[in-house]
Amino acid sequence: MSILKIATIGNPVLREVARPLSREELASPRWQRFIDDLIETMMDANGAGLAANQVYQPVRVCALHVKDNPRYPYKPNIPLTILVNPEIEPVGDETFMNYEGCLSVPNLRAQVPRAVHVRVRAWDRQGEDLAFDVKGLTAGTYQHEVDHLLGKVFLDRVVDTTTIATWADFERHHQAAFVERARALVARFGG
Repeated sequence: MSILKIATIGNPVLREVARPLSREELASPRWQRFIDDLIETMMDANGAGLAANQVYQPVRVCALHVKDNPRYPYKPNIPLTILVNPEIEPVGDETFMNYEGCLSVPNLRAQVPRAVHVRVRAWDRQGEDLAFDVKGLTAGTYQHEVDHLLGKVFLDRVVDTTTIATWADFERHHQAAFVERARALVARFGG
């Protein structure tokens, strides 16, 4: 396995709409090895998720995993999840303001409106169908990663640009209030 280079904001690969993989491609050693590298890179960077185009492969694959993440101590744990060709559909109209950061947008955070409840359809890494609902703060993580596959970064969804902050200023001025809101969301939905 290898640690892959992570593209940062301004690199055109982050604006590409990722192409779907066929089940035959997905089963190949090349793409299975890539998924292993994607996971290792995400873990090494302490990311909550990582999309393929963030590591210069514009295909519809992303990894998610939160286990006592030091970058996001308020996030509920997410078991290691691989999504291939994911589609996300909001369930209902309720949204919440998520203070997001991104490995491809180093040292910046901002508030982004996210659906509080989403339905996810995808394949797992073996090409088996997945269909499940995600609620709360965890729903924001899923939306963030799938956005990457659509050529979007969280800054594209910022409604109020005055919420953009460096990581240090987020911690100093905004983190306490956000963590309080995040914990309420987690308490309400468990995720």
